[in-house]
Amino acid sequence: MATLDTKGREVSYLADIIATCGRKTVLIDIGTSRVAGETKQADGNRQRVGSPAELLKEIAATTRVNVHDLQASGTISAIIGVAGGKGSAAFGEIVSDLPYGFPKLLVSSARPALLAELAVHNDIILYPTLVDLLGINAFTARVLENAGRAIAALHYRPAKAGRNKKIVAITAFGVTTPAANLCIARLAQAGVDTIVFPANGAGGRKMEQLIAAGEFDAVIDLTTTELADEIVGGTASAGPDRLKAASHQLIPQVIAPGAVDMVNFGPPSSVPDQFRGRQFYSHTPYTTLMRTNISENESIGRLTAERLSLAEAPAIVLWPTKGVSDYDRDGGIFRNADADRAWLDAVKNHLASKIPIRELDCHINDPELAEAAATWILKQLGQGERDADV
Repeated sequence: MATLDTKGREVSYLADIIATCGRKTVLIDIGTSRVAGETKQADGNRQRVGSPAELLKEIAATTRVNVHDLQASGTISAIIGVAGGKGSAAFGEIVSDLPYGFPKLLVSSARPALLAELAVHNDIILYPTLVDLLGINAFTARVLENAGRAIAALHYRPAKAGRNKKIVAITAFGVTTPAANLCIARLAQAGVDTIVFPANGAGGRKMEQLIAAGEFDAVIDLTTTELADEIVGGTASAGPDRLKAASHQLIPQVIAPGAVDMVNFGPPSSVPDQFRGRQFYSHTPYTTLMRTNISENESIGRLTAERLSLAEAPAIVLWPTKGVSDYDRDGGIFRNADADRAWLDAVKNHLASKIPIRELDCHINDPELAEAAATWILKQLGQGERDADV
């Protein structure tokens, strides 16, 4: 898929490479120049075509449906795009309905920030060219040859209908990984599979999409830190749909306040001026964490309660009294029991009465919390060896 009016030579070269690998190709042209300036029919009335950007958006919407149909019919088993900035944005829109795991490779000269945004929304394999795509030369030939051979080796294999194991989605961060590992081990003992999503914005967004697609039987949402970034304005927000899909899908969910003690930013120089004087920790040279305060934790707790209250299937909140992350424990750099408690108080004040809150005298990474979460989920799935306390 490409805009043939600007990437025709590159596409022809790429198609030849794929053909030498024994694969057939279907060419999808999303170029605009051949129709720019023409008139079109809309609701029986003739009107002018808009700008190239508007036209490309319209083409992308139509092509999205066509590509989905090609995939659903088995006509295509992989897709590759060749694009600059606008074409890359269109590619991201067009492939957004394709299943998780369907090979989607994008060869792009777009700015890194746009490519990063595409990665937030979909499992696209990104191949930045680092040079502009203006014909075939010593540099672009290398890129296209590698990309062509790569996509030729990729085939989508649809998941078999039905499954013989229950699957539980889990959220984790580096500072809650011990809790996630304990849950994984406990569920594995009971014959339940787990899929872990990093609570870094992209992970939470993708988990919500897959829950909505019916991929999971339950959720252990240990790490709801993405709500902190949504409230405060950090870089790891998963957007306004976080903590909603499980309620819509009527599957059981455990909610815990994992890493709500922190908001994510990039390097120290990227932290907005409005947060000067706050408590920070350099997690890595590229990640600066800011400790949430009482007011922010109250807002995070309220948002958690409001979204969780929509649940009709069983749900429970687990509260660890001794800290919500590895940095928030006795002697830890982010330990602030009052700020943590503001989250719990807000949840209690705004959560629907049908949803229980269980307070545990432990840290989030202690075995007690993982045992409580896993045991409760197993009971809901009908696979619990022991009854949960709630």
